[in-house]
Amino acid sequence: MEAVAPLVVPVAPLLKIDLGCGTRKLDGFVGADVRAFDGVDVVVNLGQDRWPWTDASVGEAHASHVLEHLTMPERCHFFNELYRVLAPGARVLIVTPYWASTRAYGDPTHVWPPVSEMAYFYLDATWRASQAPHTCDMLTCDFRGTTCSYSGHPSLVGRSAEYTNYALQNFKDAALDLIATLTK
Repeated sequence: MEAVAPLVVPVAPLLKIDLGCGTRKLDGFVGADVRAFDGVDVVVNLGQDRWPWTDASVGEAHASHVLEHLTMPERCHFFNELYRVLAPGARVLIVTPYWASTRAYGDPTHVWPPVSEMAYFYLDATWRASQAPHTCDMLTCDFRGTTCSYSGHPSLVGRSAEYTNYALQNFKDAALDLIATLTK
């Protein structure tokens, strides 16, 4: 009897999406924006529409300077949709102006409040259930292992870690951007 080769079903590679890419879409990513700029692949309102990607079809996402343009209900929708489309173990890098930077307040299209580190605690379902149950009906995502870092003012380059931490805690514009990495 002759051996039969097992049936191999090809698996589609996971997508890489650049959310709110504007005119600066990352190489190798599918660009999504609310406006049809050159290079945008998908026109979608990330704060209101159901995103066009299927559940768990995205392996990596990037969102730079988009979240601060969304209202609070739109931010909740953004995180819920992001969680839906990301594959288990997938990560997203989110960059926003740091709340203590004039960058957070200078653009008249930014929506109040600015994004702070505390916002990311609410994306963990366990934390949310024990600390903020009033948000459980708005947020369905469950991001774990979130980390935050900062892009610092150029004057901090080469300074000691102690001075940099002091500056971040005490000086306006010491941190320019808040950079969060979320994992599904």
